[in-house]
Order: sequence, then structure tokens, then C-alpha cells
Amino acid sequence: MSKKFSTLVIGGIVTLLLVTVLGAFAGGMILYPYIMGDAQAAPTLPKTTTATTVPVPELQSDVIAAYEQSLINLYEQTVPSVVYIEVAQKMDSPVLNFDLHPFLDPDEQDMPEDFFNRGQGSGFVWDSEGHIVTNYHVVNGATDITVRFADDTTVKAELLGSDPNADLAVIKVDLPASQLQPLPLGNSETLDVGQVAVAIGNPFGQDFTMTTGIVSAVGRTIRSGNTPFSIPEVIQTDAPINPGNSGGPLLNRLGEVIGINTQIISRSGGSSGIGFAVPIDIARQVVPTLIQGQAYEYAWLGITGRTVSPEVADFMDLPLDTRGALVIAVSSGGPADKAGLQGSDKTLTEAGQEFQLGGDVITAINGQPVDDMDSLITYLMTETRPGAEVELTVIHADGSTETITVTLESRPSAEELLGQQDEDEE
Repeated sequence: MSKKFSTLVIGGIVTLLLVTVLGAFAGGMILYPYIMGDAQAAPTLPKTTTATTVPVPELQSDVIAAYEQSLINLYEQTVPSVVYIEVAQKMDSPVLNFDLHPFLDPDEQDMPEDFFNRGQGSGFVWDSEGHIVTNYHVVNGATDITVRFADDTTVKAELLGSDPNADLAVIKVDLPASQLQPLPLGNSETLDVGQVAVAIGNPFGQDFTMTTGIVSAVGRTIRSGNTPFSIPEVIQTDAPINPGNSGGPLLNRLGEVIGINTQIISRSGGSSGIGFAVPIDIARQVVPTLIQGQAYEYAWLGITGRTVSPEVADFMDLPLDTRGALVIAVSSGGPADKAGLQGSDKTLTEAGQEFQLGGDVITAINGQPVDDMDSLITYLMTETRPGAEVELTVIHADGSTETITVTLESRPSAEELLGQQDEDEE
């Protein structure tokens, strides 16, 4: 190796190290105020300070310390607004088989008159009037609701209203406004994958636990778990969520509520890194009605459907790039039925998979493209109300296209739709 070449190599290594140090230092100084949530708090270096005088490990330690302090601050700022909810649900008295329990004498034993199933969940303060938001499934059927704050203040709560379709409920406590600290509400529509997500709740009864992660996906559609209908625009997070977190807030780095934790995907019953939160934008839409003690009315089209896949488009002799929602079934007497929409009338099994074919394909609603079933559900929930007229662009089974006007109605109860739970319902 020549002396000149060696000099160039050594010079290059020195330059690379200098760039790395400068990059780490600059990155730490830029990241600090954003982690802390205060862009005005960004520290500035004295003019006499140079990057080469600050050791890299020290910079890394400073960034980690700033991140830790930001989480500590966020927890201290928001935990007074999070509540632990305990519920009791009255159950029918069990009938004991005294042949299986010979030591129990039915004439002498003092048998309790009432039996209760007890559960727990989370919630958060919505406003200074004592309204607390949680999940429908946390308080459904409760005969007794107790709310405990982080400072151990414990009070009874009453259920004002609930919405099984969005898995939301509002309970109320009687406390002075000075003791209530509502959480600020964020915006779920503008969320990006990768943003910080923080969950505070009571997993497995471990009260006031904070877990952190990121927004791992947006725009999910999940079944409510309470009705045949689906919840659109759901937030997916890898922040650990477990039983007991239900109803608690999912926060951004500023401590704003971006969602209400509701479900997990898990084969073990514990967190597997896929949790879901009802978006705060839907809660903004529903909660004010529940506070009034009224049921929130959703617009209803009256179909079950699926996204048109390339295979279905091919089987139905449609262009392979056809996108839309395939109508699988039409609810008898519902809005779509009255407007003449047709459901699938045949099935095809290919490679062990069954495809339903022959129904109308909805490709647009009020001029807005329908890319899949999820986008149709989202539009109906967020952009329409019962009684509204919508124009559907439809491809019929014979390949013809038609614009059909449908007058939407209010969603029926789950009991009225019993038996129509195989597909997404709208």
C-alpha cells in the first residue's frame, strides 16, 4: 500500500468519524424538544462549543434521559385523568346439585340471595362535569359501577348512555369540577404510522399502568364485538394492551387522546403486540349524544358485503382492476332492498376457497370511489345520517352500470339482525 493511499484512507476514516459525531450530536439536540413536546425548549450550544469536545456516549445518554423524562412528565400529567372501573353484574342464583355436594344441607346452609359477576376496566375524564368515557363492553349489564382515581378517590358512577356499535359508553361521577382533570382530545384523522402511542389503564387489575409503543397501522376496520356492525378507521398499536386496559385512553406524545383502547388480537389472552383503539374522531361524534342519555343513530344501507378481489372480478368477467364492494346479501325490507340492489346468487369453490358471486358491485357513493368494503363502511358512518339520500354507482351481474338512489335508515338492533353475521354488515 502506497504512502499516499494510506494517507487518503486515514483521512477518510477521520472524516467519517467526525461526521458521525456531528450527526449524533445534532440529532440529539433536534430530537430533544420534540420528545419533550416543547419546541421552544430546544437548548442552544454556546458558540465556543464544538462537536468534537462532547463525547458521543454522553450525547446518547442525554437523549435517553430526555426521552425518559418526557414519559415521566406525560404520565404525571395524564394519570389524574385516568380511572379504574370496577363493575358488578347481577346474575341468576345458581342451582347447586346436592348429590355432588353431600356436605351441603339445603335446609341448613345460608345461601346468598344474589350472585354477582365482577369485572374491571379503564376510562378517562371527558369533561369537568364528571363524564367519563369507557367501552360499552366494560359496563354492559352492570348493576353497580365504582370509579377510582389515581389519588385513591373512590366514588359510585351511573351509566348515562352506551353505544354497542362503536363499543363506547359514558358514565358519570358526582365530584366537583376542581377534582376533575379532563384529558385534551387529539385528532385521529391525521395520525401517521410510526407516531408514539402511550396507553394508560389497568391491565389484569394492575392499576394505573403505562405502556408505550407506536401507531403500527391506521384505517383498520374491526367488528365491534357487540353487534354485527364494524368500526372503521380503527387505530392499531403495538403498545402493550391487555384485559383491563379496555376503555382507557391511547395518547400521543403530547398527552392528547387519539383513541379508546378496545380490543387485542391474541391467542394467549395477553398482549401479542396488536391492539386496537376506537379513533377519537368517532368518539367526538358519538359521546355528546350518549351524554344526553340518547342512543346514537347510524345510517344503515342494509347489505352485507365483501371487498371485490381480483379472483372475484375474474370469475364475474369484470376487468381485473375493478375495485368496489360486492353485495353478498340484502336485508329484507331494508333501504338497499327497497332500492333494488341484488345480492350474490351463486358460489364457486376454487382451491378449497369459497367465493360468492353474482351480486351487485358498488364502485362509488355520492361520486366518491368505493375501493373496498371498508371505505364504504367508513363513508356511511362518518359522512351520512339516517334519512339521507345517497347515490350508488353499481355494476350489475350482467356487466351493466347504473346509478341508484337509496334513502338510508337507522341501524336496527342486533336482535333484529340475528343470523346476518357472516360478513361485514352495513
